[in-house]
Amino acid sequence: MISKSKDLKLAVIGLGYVGLPLALEFSKKRKVIGFDTQKKRIKELRSGIDKNLEVTKKELYEAKKLIITNDIQKLKISNCYIVAVPTPIDKNKIPDLKLLFLASETVGKILKKGDIVIYESTVYPGCVEEDCVPILEKFSGLKFNRDFFCGYSPERINPGDKEHRIANIKKITSGSTVEIADLVDELYREIITVGTHKAPSIKVAEAAKVIENTQRDLNIALINELSILFNKMNIDTEQVLKAAASKWNFLPFSPGLVGGHCIGVDPYYLTHKAISIGYQPEIILAGRRLNDSMGVYVASQLINAMSNKSIQIKNAKILIMGLTFKENCPDLRNSGVAGVINELKKSDCDLDFYDPWASSKEVKSLYGIKPIIKLTPNSYDGIILSVAHNQFKDMGFKFISTLGKKPHVIYDLKYLFSKEETNLRL
Repeated sequence: MISKSKDLKLAVIGLGYVGLPLALEFSKKRKVIGFDTQKKRIKELRSGIDKNLEVTKKELYEAKKLIITNDIQKLKISNCYIVAVPTPIDKNKIPDLKLLFLASETVGKILKKGDIVIYESTVYPGCVEEDCVPILEKFSGLKFNRDFFCGYSPERINPGDKEHRIANIKKITSGSTVEIADLVDELYREIITVGTHKAPSIKVAEAAKVIENTQRDLNIALINELSILFNKMNIDTEQVLKAAASKWNFLPFSPGLVGGHCIGVDPYYLTHKAISIGYQPEIILAGRRLNDSMGVYVASQLINAMSNKSIQIKNAKILIMGLTFKENCPDLRNSGVAGVINELKKSDCDLDFYDPWASSKEVKSLYGIKPIIKLTPNSYDGIILSVAHNQFKDMGFKFISTLGKKPHVIYDLKYLFSKEETNLRL
């Protein structure tokens, strides 16, 4: 068994939003093999291109100790494998662990006695030991906690956030034995400047990760419900939140479309596990249902406001400004805007998409429509400001209002502009 972190030879499996920054950070301290199955991704990274915009070309070129490959054979020199692959949900809101299991199979085929497998992917409590370990055992022929060991250190990366990076986000660590837990913690302390929190077990670490975004999801759901209530009472939600925030312990959440790979996904991992052991969660699922329904609510509010201005809904020209799941980020995964789009399509609205951060190819693949690259004045019956990109703030309300016909409706979901300027706000 490996006893010191300096003896660990690292390989990072999965070079996406989580794996690439992690591999890059470790490569500042030691040699790292970065592995991904996507040939196109490997080619881009070798050329200094990260389409996710999490790392720069300069950072990639300066990472002399990082070997980027899709060759499984090159992984054999490693003795510590960090698995950082996506764990989404399917159309039925059920955890989709295909990539996690495939990664476990890949590692299992090259696993040797004494090796360590650390998982970073978001999972439900028990997943590593109950679901991944049997795969590792099957394909390696080795015995868990005798021949090989596991750790879990959940990712906490915030896509698009240039302030909170790997090194300055406190890291949860854990291991399948006391000794391995110490070793995993020692490893991550090499790159985490703000320190680590060593959990007493892998299950505790898994649970801690999955509740982080569940808590956030529920808080946003509460504010979303309040915004619906206040709208019916003709009270501006932002004004209420500003007043309430004058108390020191009021939590600063805002209403909006909830999406992304974490907040809109992680709660379903927890509820899936809860149901599998015979417990029916109430509050968590209620929050999820409300947040999932916000797209329908936004679309219906826009349609009602347009109708009140005698704007014909069928074939109405609607501009949706912002498609990514959050501001100043190219990530389209599980974007809450999709719910708005689907609902407006049911009303036979003619939709234009504009997002300076989103890939045209990805938008085309997701929605079947190519986003526009130029905004034309006097073109739209309705405008939805769905994402708070800096570019939209810089445009200013005066310019955005010129995009509308006479009459038109502007729906500001993100409080980019004042109550007096816009027609609708959450």
